[in-house]
Amino acid sequence: MIRLSVMGSLAQLPPGLHHVAIIMDGNGRWAQQKGLPRLAGHKQGAQSVREVVRTARKLGLSALTLYAFSEQNWERPLEEVQGLMQLLFDYVVEEREEILQNGIRLKAIGNISRLPEFVLRPLLKLEQDSAHNDNMTLSLALSYGGQESLAQGMRRLAEEVSEGSLSVEDIDEATFSARLPTAGLPKVDLLIRTSGELRTSNFLPWETTGARFYVTPLLWPDFGKDALLAALAAYAEETEVRGP
Repeated sequence: MIRLSVMGSLAQLPPGLHHVAIIMDGNGRWAQQKGLPRLAGHKQGAQSVREVVRTARKLGLSALTLYAFSEQNWERPLEEVQGLMQLLFDYVVEEREEILQNGIRLKAIGNISRLPEFVLRPLLKLEQDSAHNDNMTLSLALSYGGQESLAQGMRRLAEEVSEGSLSVEDIDEATFSARLPTAGLPKVDLLIRTSGELRTSNFLPWETTGARFYVTPLLWPDFGKDALLAALAAYAEETEVRGP
């Protein structure tokens, strides 16, 4: 993966770009720098989500996957976790009509059974109601861990082999990919990380194989339309220089 730092803008998607994944990092630091509680950073970060999703949809991106809440995030202070769950509920409820009207398919990936019922119920309902939309797939990684996801896929394969419904000889990359929560999505072409850190943080380790890596020093609450366009322009320039 290549770190890109070219700034710019574009009016349409670069050729061959179908799936963008984003590690949304820096909400807490953004709030700390402004002398605000951490939850204020998460609230502003939710606004960035709205702007980025709208921009991606207008550009015609096929798939956008956002790292919203990791398995390790449950270890954060209870008050912060509760605040994050409320923000997730607000997003699902407030964006429901826009998601449906714009043909967006919402997909939740991760161990979502850990989510509180008041969040899980509207989330699953929107996932169900948007299942046949095909303008863009918006995947929210919630209670997600990449290694955990891989282990779950391996267990599914082992169970099918044990049951006799799958032969060991038939297992290949495509077979394994079909057992992951991202099954059916195009491979990730561009992985974006905010906050300047050079870590993938256990996010989509299988799906990002071969993806280009764009890192920006911007904290997530400061990442919006222009920042996304800059990332896509950098991807286009790197692809033109080095090839797919």
